[in-house]
Amino acid sequence: MSTSMFIQVLKSLSSTPIKVLAPEINIEDYLVLDLSSSNKSLQYVDVSSAQNLETYINSHLTKHASKIGYGGYLEVRDLYKRSTYFNSESNASIRNIHIGVDLWSKAGTSVLAALDGEIHSFHNNMNYGDYGPTIILKHSYFDIIFYTLYGHLSLESITSLQVGSVLKQGEKIAELGTSDVNGDYPPHLHFQIIHDIQEYFGDYPGVCSATDLDFYAANCPDPNILLKLIN
Repeated sequence: MSTSMFIQVLKSLSSTPIKVLAPEINIEDYLVLDLSSSNKSLQYVDVSSAQNLETYINSHLTKHASKIGYGGYLEVRDLYKRSTYFNSESNASIRNIHIGVDLWSKAGTSVLAALDGEIHSFHNNMNYGDYGPTIILKHSYFDIIFYTLYGHLSLESITSLQVGSVLKQGEKIAELGTSDVNGDYPPHLHFQIIHDIQEYFGDYPGVCSATDLDFYAANCPDPNILLKLIN
């Protein structure tokens, strides 16, 4: 199936925003958050420190009277420079382009299934700067199979799961983890759509290099197709 056809299927699944975080918080209380390398205000923030980055995010939300920060799809970010997990000897292969949407909130915030589906896999991805506890759901609509990934969860979120368990849209599947378990980030959800999961289990790249961008942009379309946070 072509990328454009897959996107049309995703668009047809809901005419209203789909929540994957904190059902009690209104969409009007979400605020777009720019963590790109072009954001000059981040020049004064030590983004290698989860605590300093969390202070920056919380101050930004408080200033704008908002409760959840979101954004990041295809955003080029400097914060991955802190981890060798995203770097290589070749500058062309440095992974610094984010291919999901992040939703920044408090640890313990409820995470919801975006759509009806089943548990495809789960894993604690423990590399520094990685997802930490992660859940991947498998979905089937109009005979098309695709996946959604939920990263940076609490350890408790994956302790009693079973592959194949059926879930309904909006059902609570997890909670956000703290920085000591979520890859050393401020609490947030990394949400990503994946068309072809390939051979991955409990994991899938959420950051890519410029050389691989065409593939990942096609295989992982903008989650806002479902979230509808940006018109």
